Amino acid sequence: MKRRRFLKQAGVVATALAIPTRTRVAHGQSTTEREDPDYTSRVPKYTFADTLKEQEEQLRKNPLMLRFAESRNKMAADPYRPIYHFVSPESTLNDPNGLSFWQGRWHMFYQGYPPEDRRQHWGHAVSDDLIHWRDLPYAIYPNPEHACFSGSALVENDRVIAMYHGTRIGNMVAVSSDPLLLNWEKVTGKAVIPNKSPDEKPLPYRVFDPCIWKKDGMYYSLSGGTLPGPGGKRVRADFLFRSKDLITWEYLHPFVEDDRFTLVGDDGACPYFWPIGKKHILPFFSHMSGGQYILGDYDKARDKFVATSSGLFNFGAVRPGGVHAPSATPDGKGGLIIIFNMNEAKPTKGWNQIMSLPRRLTLVGEDDLRMEPTGDIESLRTGHKHIETTRLQANQELVLEYIRGNAMEIIAEIDTGKAQMFEMNVLRSPRKEEYTRIAFFRGRGYRGQSLITIDSSYSSLLPDVASRAPEAAPLSLAKNESLKLRVFLDKSVVEVFVNGRQCVAMRVYPGREDSLGVSMRAQGSDAVLKSLDAWQMRSIYV
Repeated sequence: MKRRRFLKQAGVVATALAIPTRTRVAHGQSTTEREDPDYTSRVPKYTFADTLKEQEEQLRKNPLMLRFAESRNKMAADPYRPIYHFVSPESTLNDPNGLSFWQGRWHMFYQGYPPEDRRQHWGHAVSDDLIHWRDLPYAIYPNPEHACFSGSALVENDRVIAMYHGTRIGNMVAVSSDPLLLNWEKVTGKAVIPNKSPDEKPLPYRVFDPCIWKKDGMYYSLSGGTLPGPGGKRVRADFLFRSKDLITWEYLHPFVEDDRFTLVGDDGACPYFWPIGKKHILPFFSHMSGGQYILGDYDKARDKFVATSSGLFNFGAVRPGGVHAPSATPDGKGGLIIIFNMNEAKPTKGWNQIMSLPRRLTLVGEDDLRMEPTGDIESLRTGHKHIETTRLQANQELVLEYIRGNAMEIIAEIDTGKAQMFEMNVLRSPRKEEYTRIAFFRGRGYRGQSLITIDSSYSSLLPDVASRAPEAAPLSLAKNESLKLRVFLDKSVVEVFVNGRQCVAMRVYPGREDSLGVSMRAQGSDAVLKSLDAWQMRSIYV
């Protein structure tokens, strides 16, 4: 058997050869040897100092940081690569993980795929304002797990705890306490909630994407998954565990009670459980239906979450070009900050998915969830344009001659009056060969709710852009309440926030260089554009 060889120099630890190792397993009075695979990453791994000043000095010379900067520069000219939505510095990305606030900074982790080892590692970025993200080295590397899948983080006074799924072995816990969360130690060095029982008997729970919180001196964790449902089909479930030391976990029971909201076939991946307003919220991801949330009451005596209402973050399939998995953290003011990754709808060399803008979730009353973009977005604005009150004549499209661009923020307030429909077209070519349509239908939804839709059917003439059905999201507005749109365009991203209560988003890929225009139209009756402000947006990477 060859020995494992390691290279150690200047703080770097890199594997030269990954080979199986032998573990002795007892069977009665005899012992046998079993080979456990060695999943050590091929990506260089560095150990950093414990003070911020020393860490910053090390990062300036760190080979991974230099590599990331070179990679960003090489891909900056890609016409579909966003400039103010986070994109992995190299290769592709997947779910965001472990969003957290530590020692005055926001930390975002994500499933990264280093080019020399395409298994999921936890990528890492840090921000002072939730908008300008700075790359940091990969945080959590595989081994003993095959790959580092999704999870969440819990911030304590003296450390940050990451709990995540380690593929092929179970749920893992890692801790860090240095200023930039650069050094991580895996608790026990193995899965704390294994995916197999010691006697190989079936488990009553699924071991998958975990989240973690603390109550009465005990740690609690959810593990995402499903339970058997009607007709042999599966239904969403999240399984509750408890531990006093992060090492030994006791399984309690399925956590959510009275869930009459999710669909047969949904699963409970990427859960995050936390108080919001007078309730608790459980955002999660269904591989069938996309991002969702459950609102309810936390029965702490029984350790049960009693569902009272729910909602969606997706209004169509997650692929192609749709919003994907959530990661969330408290905002410190009774709300949550949540971020999603967004899938691609066109091949792009060397990268694909991106992160949404962070959203702030707050609760009004019992079940009125509000959502708005958050972070210092205003710092990106330049080239301001303003349009005063303008009447939109029925059935006549008004092109806004001086509002043009594909990296913009647009804020508009519209009195839709008696118009059957109001639409804003963005990324519009001069003769409308390409455009993305945002449309509002007052009172046309379930029980008199309004609808906000986004349609990319005519967004691109390119043959390799995957088609996507229009999305329609419910929106509750008062009878005479104006429509307020906050639209973000970023090369291949369109995100639309509506009256601080709803958001629809998707990826689009205009093929024409002149698909930069904006227009409006009222259907059936006149409407009034009360005001419009637009800005070009700066890059967060310069």
